[in-house]
Amino acid sequence: MEMKGPLREPCTLTLAQRNGQYELIIQMLTKEQHFQDIIPINSHFKCVQEAEETLLIDIASNSGCKIRIQGNRTRERHFEIPDEERCLKFLSKVFAAQEALLGFEDSFSSMNLYKKINSQNQPMGIHREPPPPPHSVNRMLPHDKEASNKEQPKVTNTMRKLFVPNTQSGQREGIIKHILAKREKEYVNIQSFRFFVGTWNVNGQSPDSGLEPWLNCDPNPPDIYCIGFQELDLSTEAFFYFESVKEQEWSMAVERGLHSKAKYKKVQVVRLVGMMLLIFARKDHWRYIRDVTTETVGTGIMGKMGNKGGVAVRFVFHNTTFCIVNSHLAAHVEDFERRNQDYKDICARMSFLVPNQAHPQLNIMKHDVVIWLGDLNYRLCMLDANEVKSLISKNDLQRLLKFDQLNIQRTQKKAFADFTEGEIKFIPTYKYDSKTDRWDSSGKCRVPAWCDRILWRGTNVNQLHYRSHMELKTSDHKPVSALFHIGVKVVDERRYRKVFEDSVRIMDRMENDFLPSLELSRREFVFEDVKFRQLQKEKFQISNNGQVPCHFSFIPKLNDSQYCKPWLRAEPFEGCLEPNETVDISLDVYVSKDSVTILNSGEDKIEDILVLHLDRGKDYFLTVSGNYLPSCFGTSLEALCRMKRPIREVPVTKLIDLVRNSLRHEKSLLQMVPLDESASERPLQVPKEIWLLVNHLYRYACHQEDLFQTPGMQEDLEQIIDCLDTSIPEKIPGSNHSVAEALLIFLEALPEPVICYELYQRCLDCPHDLRVCRQVISQLPRCHRNVFRYLMSFLRELLTFSEYNNVSANMIATLFTSLLLRPPPNLMARQTPSDRQRAIQFILGFLLGSDED
Repeated sequence: MEMKGPLREPCTLTLAQRNGQYELIIQMLTKEQHFQDIIPINSHFKCVQEAEETLLIDIASNSGCKIRIQGNRTRERHFEIPDEERCLKFLSKVFAAQEALLGFEDSFSSMNLYKKINSQNQPMGIHREPPPPPHSVNRMLPHDKEASNKEQPKVTNTMRKLFVPNTQSGQREGIIKHILAKREKEYVNIQSFRFFVGTWNVNGQSPDSGLEPWLNCDPNPPDIYCIGFQELDLSTEAFFYFESVKEQEWSMAVERGLHSKAKYKKVQVVRLVGMMLLIFARKDHWRYIRDVTTETVGTGIMGKMGNKGGVAVRFVFHNTTFCIVNSHLAAHVEDFERRNQDYKDICARMSFLVPNQAHPQLNIMKHDVVIWLGDLNYRLCMLDANEVKSLISKNDLQRLLKFDQLNIQRTQKKAFADFTEGEIKFIPTYKYDSKTDRWDSSGKCRVPAWCDRILWRGTNVNQLHYRSHMELKTSDHKPVSALFHIGVKVVDERRYRKVFEDSVRIMDRMENDFLPSLELSRREFVFEDVKFRQLQKEKFQISNNGQVPCHFSFIPKLNDSQYCKPWLRAEPFEGCLEPNETVDISLDVYVSKDSVTILNSGEDKIEDILVLHLDRGKDYFLTVSGNYLPSCFGTSLEALCRMKRPIREVPVTKLIDLVRNSLRHEKSLLQMVPLDESASERPLQVPKEIWLLVNHLYRYACHQEDLFQTPGMQEDLEQIIDCLDTSIPEKIPGSNHSVAEALLIFLEALPEPVICYELYQRCLDCPHDLRVCRQVISQLPRCHRNVFRYLMSFLRELLTFSEYNNVSANMIATLFTSLLLRPPPNLMARQTPSDRQRAIQFILGFLLGSDED
């Protein structure tokens, strides 16, 4: 049917070839007469399928599609083809005609089916490149490029279309890559390379000797170096992510200590506070390394601060993917469960964003080879240091290793279950008196332990050496190294070309004959009783029940930039499936500080619609629903001061009114007019939740070692949040560290910080004048002012016990500044180190000054 405004006239569309020229014949079928128009298919010809909102819904029936056609010097005409499959086949033939006659150069610029069918359905921010030919797999240095262009293999138009980064090939290249990966054994050879892996906790020291005994201890030079440090810098500034001079000192020491029989070039360096990871490659290998990406995960207090956690570098060497992880896990003999939690957090939260890939996000385990090194901090389950030292002196290491916590946790599959570790034949690497080989002689007399470890997972990995290096005495730890022979997949270019061309031909043939299809095990998902910071998962399966490989992805709905709301995630959110292949998809709901406030206020609900898009196929419509249980976390101070009962006991309508009214007032807190209140409804001086947390810490935690520096346990935090949301307890559950972290999470989740955004700049303008600082605080709304003074009074008291709790004024000021004196959202990205220092100085003045009226 041709659409002319509100009218529809019957017609036929015929693709014909005459004297080597393709043309489109439009024959009108009116009652009065039959006539036809002929439009040549040339460089000016355009044929586009319209993307409509109805395409976002999986419609069981064949609903048809609309196309627009325009030729040289002809007006644009609109047609509707009632059968969608016939429409797609017709358009694919038109596109093939353009390709055949015009070649790649012309059809590249023309509008076609493959470019437009997904123009409104592509995920924002994701640009997928086609699979590169072998000669472009390797990243080339500038001086290599000229030589590489001398002998280029012949490339067909079909292949050139795939190589050019254009949306029209975006539907196919993901599937082509998938097919190539499945057939990888047909075009790669396994070649062995030497990997040197080292780890050292340097205890905040600077290098005081050469590192050759550690890094240059083998006769033959390694091909790749992976060097990890922990406790690089123990200063307060480094603890809170500031720059560190130690990074440069140790980086230079490493470069000087590399093997003297080869030339090396730095591939990447990544640092988070005291954890640093450096990757070096021999210069003749450097060009074969690509897709280098770094990531960091802090598992310290609040689950993000970098005193503990992990840093990682992932890369592709030839055709093998590597992920190198350097971690520093929780300390203390009894905290092995906290170390297990750190390991799981790093695995769950570390995600690499690889540009121009079909699967842009990769986790640690989605690599061919993973090497995990660091101060893992697992100790011996033997409390008698003298007994341990006696067994060491007798070289009875095997008996000691039976008490090693890491071995026990691996056996119980609590952590590192899928990793391998070489046989340990060296004595424990912790703890020594610095600058000596003597065991710890301090009052604490730490039990020796193998804290520093190197593990791996993957195929074709053979460990040659696993050793410590007693010659280096800078730290209270000894460095450890492992030397590996790793089989790397090296592409044979001739065989790759053959497999690639064969895959393209197969794909062309299948695309002409079949359309992709999926089957979903379910399409409706209900999440009940969703709570702040408590993860819920629902799983389903998608199966390729069609005849061809297919690529699927969750895509944004019209006018949306993301495929889902911020509290929802699909994993994996895209992928490829071969015929009869099935994949499990997990829908995860997790309410973080970024989404808790709008859920508390009722502005958002646990409701969403997901669109699962099938390239060259239809879209599937998934519904997500559920109920959310409001939390005092993420609720404004003003609203909480007006709640005498736990938030879950407040009627929903009254709660929504309280939260929304307080949010409206907080948009201009400094001019806020007090709400009408009778004596019985007079607000609390401070929210009861803050009083309960602070009072607990004051009564039970002033002497707690490393308070506000050691993270709480996830189970404790969930109990504390539930407890505050549902009751007014006499005592908060969980450890002191968990209660301390709960207080920090509470402050971080506030929609308006304790020091209101409007006063942020004024605080930065007067950090050294305590009198002016107090005047600024006096201008805060009553509940904000009371909370600030209450917290400062408690923190000053806490500092009087610093000899027991290891808390310093600088550390407390730096930590609480990031929570109490946050820059407005529009200034967050522009905050400078100078701004942070002035903000810290503002808070520090109250901590070191006397109490105020």
